[in-house]
Amino acid sequence: MSYTFYPGCSLHSTGVEYGASTRAVFRHLGLELNELPDWNCCGASSAHALSHALALTLPARNLALAQAAGHDLVIPCAACFSRTKSVDHVLRTDLRARAEIETAVGFRFTGEIAIRPVLAVLDEDYGSRRIAAQVKRPLNGLKVVTYYGCLLVRPPDVAQFDDPDDPHVMAELLRAVGADVKPWSYATECCGGSLSLSRSDIVYGLVGRLVERAREAGAQALVTACPLCQVNLEMRQTGDRKMPAFYFTELLGLAFGLPEAQKWWGKHLIDPRPVLRSAGLLL
Repeated sequence: MSYTFYPGCSLHSTGVEYGASTRAVFRHLGLELNELPDWNCCGASSAHALSHALALTLPARNLALAQAAGHDLVIPCAACFSRTKSVDHVLRTDLRARAEIETAVGFRFTGEIAIRPVLAVLDEDYGSRRIAAQVKRPLNGLKVVTYYGCLLVRPPDVAQFDDPDDPHVMAELLRAVGADVKPWSYATECCGGSLSLSRSDIVYGLVGRLVERAREAGAQALVTACPLCQVNLEMRQTGDRKMPAFYFTELLGLAFGLPEAQKWWGKHLIDPRPVLRSAGLLL
């Protein structure tokens, strides 16, 4: 199966290990990712706060390019997914806005391609049973909680992915590779990513509460599917006892025995290798 891939800005900077692990996992599973040519920033997270028109036309241009490519558009970043899915929703439901966007961007919207997060593709097109069959190094002993953040499943009429109140897809995929996924009630609580630079005082409190609740649930690490959340969770922790935040694709790659996985750990702000060693997953 072939998909058009929109990496977004984060996967070329703070989330480079997310991009590398996503490509490696898809390649291993025989799923083809073709990067969207000439893509532009989707506008997250500032455009929608500055210009409503810009917040629509920036992701709409990418959507126009993906439509021309003819394959579903796979987006790993939760914020990029949210912005692109939002304009897709507007184009499908608001005829007046649709005409304005089409004129500004210079294309005709057909609605023939779907905007999908990486989690959805792995769950719906490949499936946890086939994922489990690929495991060479089960993640037995690794205790984690899944963290979705605000944008991957909300608003539900736009995102149209997973359960907005109790999401489960990430946990199912991680359990398929042997991880001990702990239940908790904070998978969609805000980490304060949009305030990370302007009000870091608030963010320290939000991140601290998430880490504290993850420890109460019995987890050694958080697992996320959002590069903005991941860097915020690792950057805004205080104290000596810090908890790493993995991308779920990193853990899938580790379980598949992919040799390139060893290159990802050093790119974290909080070194995840001690946790992996304690679970017997690294020498």
